[in-house]
Amino acid sequence: MSNNIVCFGEILWDVLPTGKQPGGAPFNVAVHLHQLGVPAALISRVGDDELGTELLDFITSKGLGTDYVQEGKTHLTGVVKANVDDANEVTYKIVHPVAWDYVQHETRLDALVEQADMFVFGSLAARSPTTRETLYRLLPHARFRVFDVNMRPPHYTKEVVKYLLGKADLVKMNHHELGEIMGWFGAETDPGAAMQWLAERFQLQAVCVTCGADGALLWTGNQLYRAPGVRVEVKDTIGSGDSFLAALLKGWLQGQEPGECLRFACATGALVATHLGATPAFTEADVRELTLSPAPLLKRGEPDASAQPAASV
Repeated sequence: MSNNIVCFGEILWDVLPTGKQPGGAPFNVAVHLHQLGVPAALISRVGDDELGTELLDFITSKGLGTDYVQEGKTHLTGVVKANVDDANEVTYKIVHPVAWDYVQHETRLDALVEQADMFVFGSLAARSPTTRETLYRLLPHARFRVFDVNMRPPHYTKEVVKYLLGKADLVKMNHHELGEIMGWFGAETDPGAAMQWLAERFQLQAVCVTCGADGALLWTGNQLYRAPGVRVEVKDTIGSGDSFLAALLKGWLQGQEPGECLRFACATGALVATHLGATPAFTEADVRELTLSPAPLLKRGEPDASAQPAASV
């Protein structure tokens, strides 16, 4: 199998005060998977313009293929203006519409997704009808569906996010997104209880919630795991969540224990935050240097990181 994971959605330029950087969550995840030794393919679209050509060249420079990155003549390559005044909470102004809003369905994409171990997609790429329809047509072909929630106002609706939750096997979101989603249902607000509720409501194998500097939580196998944050000197957090997800999926594919998956993912996200831009070069050995003690299994309501005996939560 040539591609273990297929990533679907936006590829774009993040425009920073220091200049432009390639970005887009699905692209970032694919790059980080490749750097961690997991073969990945990207389904996206760029414009037939200079920015598009530069993105295609950058994809190639990162060791990824461009076979499934479409080129369109009617819309420009995507651009996002990133505000990094707060290094720990980057905000974005996302231009619309752009090329990745028009990813066209092709029969060969069905075969690509069918052959992959995982299919990764987000809510941002589903903001426009064309790309959303293509995503919906590909979902039934996936063996294991990973929903990377990416709720950027005003580029999402409750209906689409709920639909994608219902199609997923594993869901990753941040703690702000968890709170907002649970508000839609008037359900549990305690993170552990909320994650269990989502897993049961949507028949999910796993729910992962990132908590910034405070680490992350993972609900799977009717148990809750927590990994504390890794203390680093933050340059910017662009791409940290994407590298976190790539590392989590690597461990999942390898059948690692959930706490180990979560701990390695937190260390990967922290490492990327020590660099500028979304896709700095690093190796698995670099990540291992930041890895902390084993992620403990938590009983509901226990916020500390001390180990607990294995039990249902």
